Amino acid sequence: MPQINKPTDYFNTKLYTGTGSEQSISSLDFSPDLTWIKNRDTTDWHRLLDSVRGATEELYSNDTSAEVTQAQSLKSFDSNGFTLGTLAEVNTSGENYASWSWRGSDSSPATNNDGSITSTVSANTTSGFSIVSYTGNGSTSGTVGHGLGVAPKMIMIKNRDDANAWAVYHESIGATNYLELNTTSASTDLDIFNDTAPTSSVFSFGNYSDVGGGTGGNGENIIAYCFAEKKGFSKAFSYTGNGSTDGSFIYCGFRPAFVLWKSSSESVGRNWHIYDNKRSTYNELNKRIRANTSDAEQTVTGMDFTSNGFKLRTSDGNYNGSGQTYIGIAFAENPIVGSNGVPSCAR
Repeated sequence: MPQINKPTDYFNTKLYTGTGSEQSISSLDFSPDLTWIKNRDTTDWHRLLDSVRGATEELYSNDTSAEVTQAQSLKSFDSNGFTLGTLAEVNTSGENYASWSWRGSDSSPATNNDGSITSTVSANTTSGFSIVSYTGNGSTSGTVGHGLGVAPKMIMIKNRDDANAWAVYHESIGATNYLELNTTSASTDLDIFNDTAPTSSVFSFGNYSDVGGGTGGNGENIIAYCFAEKKGFSKAFSYTGNGSTDGSFIYCGFRPAFVLWKSSSESVGRNWHIYDNKRSTYNELNKRIRANTSDAEQTVTGMDFTSNGFKLRTSDGNYNGSGQTYIGIAFAENPIVGSNGVPSCAR
């Protein structure tokens, strides 16, 4: 049986149209703790905002920029959504936006002393998601408590104070390697994560200011988004492309609502891609957003969401290059079978 019967209690995509005036985006089934926003119509930067750093504090998946306070961006996290100000990049009149939101702890962030340095954590152990804030201590190595109770399969980390790259851990490439969310780079062998896999209580960092280590990281504020797998709700996946229009099938154990992934193996630049079930409501899915660029939404072809995963129908190297390795994470619209025993079917 799935661990979560109703995925929209913990993650959901919300589409909206900008008004140019303050507006509330409601109808979520939870109060979000992380919201990621992208203008679908034009080349505005991605906006990532969370309740631990505080509403109005922006980071950008497509850029290395340090955190920026924008008073008219996302102004508050509400009981069933969020309130937007008048910032053009999140609320231009008549322009279309996508937002993706995750639920955290439903309470104030908690102090966590599991690691060698103290962290502040909003963790939802049911859905396997936590937001972790900590201050770098300049050490050559260290550990940080994540609050999940199980080892995360994917972690995205950003130095809030400096223009450093996003560091991404994914279980399939291991802790000896990392990816950058803001670039097309392939997996790189570097001890960003101190060559140490996360445990059920902590993740590790190495001698790099990107993650709070080394002399450059001393006193730097760092944020991390940690994702564990939960049956029927989330899946950190990896697959090998076959270079065919009858492409690979990726089993998730649920019909996806959201997929984020990229090639981890190619030296040729490959982008991070986002698909969801709200911008494309039936197969073949054709609405793509690139997480590492400011590009507007693009219309493409090449994949289906199924009741238990997703199927590639393209030989495009961004998704299905022959012999190439791809990694990513998916969140559910519906598990294959709910706790009531009723099967979930693809449309």
